[in-house]
Amino acid sequence: MPSAFLLDLARCDRSTVLFDRHALYSRLPQRHEFMQLDGVVHLDHSIGEAVAFREVRDDEWWCRGHVPGMPLLPGVLMLEAAAQLAAFMECYSQPGFNGFVGFGGVDDCKFRQTVRPPTCLWFLCRRKDARTRRIVCSVQGVVDGALAFEATVTGLLIPS
Repeated sequence: MPSAFLLDLARCDRSTVLFDRHALYSRLPQRHEFMQLDGVVHLDHSIGEAVAFREVRDDEWWCRGHVPGMPLLPGVLMLEAAAQLAAFMECYSQPGFNGFVGFGGVDDCKFRQTVRPPTCLWFLCRRKDARTRRIVCSVQGVVDGALAFEATVTGLLIPS
């Protein structure tokens, strides 16, 4: 049975982008086709939660080969996007941190809905644990009001 959403999307103003791609670039090392987020619409680092989105387009590099004729957003890219949101939230909450957050692991991952272009995929993130060298977050992807995936991601804080 799918979990409840990590937070209520109705309380987020999804029409106002707080951090666009340029702001994401200031905290994340990913660039070009590997930047998996288009914007962050909610971020409360004091309680460790964030909401971001990705516009899934039908002209993206993976569409031609990932199920030709019926392109499906690969699950690994959904997880990468969620991990990028967790990393951005952590880096934003530590303004003096000059390194980056590397992918440390994934647990309890379930995919529940396909994601097909064109659509908007929303990412929900809630911090479960933060220590000196790692962060653990619950993450979810939501498409058309339905849970597309859920997982727990671990990030490792890597100083520069």
